[in-house]
Amino acid sequence: MKILLTGATGYIGKRLLPVLISRGHRVVCCVRDRNRFNPPEELRENIDVIEVDFLDPATLSKIPDDLDGAYYLIHSMSSSSDFEKSELDCAVNFRNAVPEMTHAIYLSGIVNEDSLSKHLASRKAVEDELAKGKYNFTTLRAGIIIGSGSASFEILRDLVEKLPVMIAPKWLNTRCQPIGIKDVMNFLEQTLFNPETYDRSFDIGGSDILNYKQMLLGYARIRGLKRWIFTVPVMTPKLSSYWLYFITSTSFKLAAALVSSMKVEVICRNDDLNRVLGISPEGYEQTLIDTLAKIEKNEIISSWRDSLVSGRFVESLSGFIKVPTHGCFVDTREKAVRSRSETIDRIWRIGGGTGWYYVNWLWQIRGVMDKFFGGVGLRRGRTHPDRISAGDSVDFWRVLYADKEEGRLLLFAEMKLPGEAWLEFKMEDQSLRQTATFRPKGVLGRLYWYGVYPLHGMVFQGLIDELAK
Repeated sequence: MKILLTGATGYIGKRLLPVLISRGHRVVCCVRDRNRFNPPEELRENIDVIEVDFLDPATLSKIPDDLDGAYYLIHSMSSSSDFEKSELDCAVNFRNAVPEMTHAIYLSGIVNEDSLSKHLASRKAVEDELAKGKYNFTTLRAGIIIGSGSASFEILRDLVEKLPVMIAPKWLNTRCQPIGIKDVMNFLEQTLFNPETYDRSFDIGGSDILNYKQMLLGYARIRGLKRWIFTVPVMTPKLSSYWLYFITSTSFKLAAALVSSMKVEVICRNDDLNRVLGISPEGYEQTLIDTLAKIEKNEIISSWRDSLVSGRFVESLSGFIKVPTHGCFVDTREKAVRSRSETIDRIWRIGGGTGWYYVNWLWQIRGVMDKFFGGVGLRRGRTHPDRISAGDSVDFWRVLYADKEEGRLLLFAEMKLPGEAWLEFKMEDQSLRQTATFRPKGVLGRLYWYGVYPLHGMVFQGLIDELAK
């Protein structure tokens, strides 16, 4: 069967792709930027890639007319202040562009309250629009998804690991029904082409109903940590968003969207799909144990932090790959290396848990300052300790280009700056060339460059010295 997979570079899409191929399907992956799509080599012979933007009807002619099914995994929760219109426009364009086919599946959020957050109300509007298409349609509605790299899990982990005592907002008493990513994948895969699921919507959740405070304490119990949590009624949604933003690795936009949703109870009311498919979802604590085991083994397939909306990018990396020269300040350093392969390995481990090899404390101070001024800071880290692909995040950098065989890594700064900055590492025979480029914006940008230039001299020289060892 030929399946259209939208959101192929997203958290769910990256995990669903190998599942579909293992079931013998040919998958047409919709991406807005080919540079960000890096599936494992063993999957590629069963994949067709098309560059499609569902906000741009001119690109939709690339969608094949012989599809059997489709997964709709497009969400714009934190990409803009007007995400409701963007989500609805995408749904209308998808419905109009795809051919008549057997089955389309939409992964949405649980919507069982009279008063919904903007985020959940938008999901329901998208569901209503998609249901008008020329196909059998199924909506799977999930609440909090727990898995290695999921935004919900990473926020949960950050809070418990960092704060022995929490003074938290009252929405921590809101109930929800978390579900593990493994169970989400089972539901998505087994629903496809099942006639009992046609033209219906189902809630999917784990076997436990908990409030957010119980979830935090459950994580602490699994980790063997003593934690005390006190809720107060005076913390406004905006203050709650800042609380999440400064303590965790999330962006402020995502924190604000999550806070608005966390005030709404999300519990399964129509979970007939468990019976239809014969699936018994795991409980919360077992899901946590499975998730922590994956992290321990570095088996994180996808992460929210690699989503473009976790930083400054909104759409494509392509326009930034060509590093400018006109009107830019450039710091270029070269050094002979003792081992080309070992140097490349060190470059490929940069950031995250490894750090930046030289005066890490300065990088950490810069990360704290960036977070204070509304940037992404260093807390995003990186998804895998020694694998990098275009589109990945590395602390407050975004990977634009990564070719290990060529020995070239190009990063773009997503920290708050009065301008734009690139950092490139490139092997040339037995020599490493390291180039920092800064394109200033106005007088403030030029003052910034000259103000930090003495530090750059120390940091960049120390960095290339360590990489070349």
